[in-house]
Amino acid sequence: MSKRAVLEVIALDARDAVAAQAGGADRLELVTDMAADGLTPPTATVAAIRAAVDIDLRVMLRLAAGFAAGDVERLARLAGELRDAGATQFVLGFLDADGDLDVAAVERVAGELDGCPWTFHRAIDRCVDRAALRKRLADFPGLDTYLTAGAAGGVDEGLPVLLAEARRRDEPGYRQQLLVGGGLRLDHLPVLREAGADAFHIGGAARPDGWAGPVSADEVARWRTVLDAG
Repeated sequence: MSKRAVLEVIALDARDAVAAQAGGADRLELVTDMAADGLTPPTATVAAIRAAVDIDLRVMLRLAAGFAAGDVERLARLAGELRDAGATQFVLGFLDADGDLDVAAVERVAGELDGCPWTFHRAIDRCVDRAALRKRLADFPGLDTYLTAGAAGGVDEGLPVLLAEARRRDEPGYRQQLLVGGGLRLDHLPVLREAGADAFHIGGAARPDGWAGPVSADEVARWRTVLDAG
């Protein structure tokens, strides 16, 4: 029997979080402002969600749309405030103006996490050299996951890359968990599971009414059922 797959769901508030947990989510990604593809939520929201559910939470560290770090010192302060609000896991990822890994920004912000687990998010899909990025971060403290669609355009475009990376999971730079997300659909799951992918991330797929509506426990449960069957 294959290992139970991780299902991560985007949550904007406590209502989303409760529905996602009820549907069978293993973990939440906490963000605000999906019009900007997900920014750092208020600490009060994080604290409310932490009080409402008992599954793992990963909190976004991102100040503006795009993948530039912006005010790195402000991000570092936010990380400390979020930890005080109960956050113990995070999501981040920064590129420089040339599309390369912004090593200094990642080191400064992730350094503030003091070993807390964190995900490098879909900035990897916009990086000019994802293999070099993975090599540079291969042994970075706390980094245990890459959230990726395999390509900037989403899973449909990036599926060959995802399958190749899933099969390299015993190699340096590829040992972090591959968390597949970005245009992910249920029909993508069989081939990804066959290749060994065991973590999946959904946002809009859990919201029948779009981002203006809440997470549906029933939709999350549908994903949970398909994953558990595979």
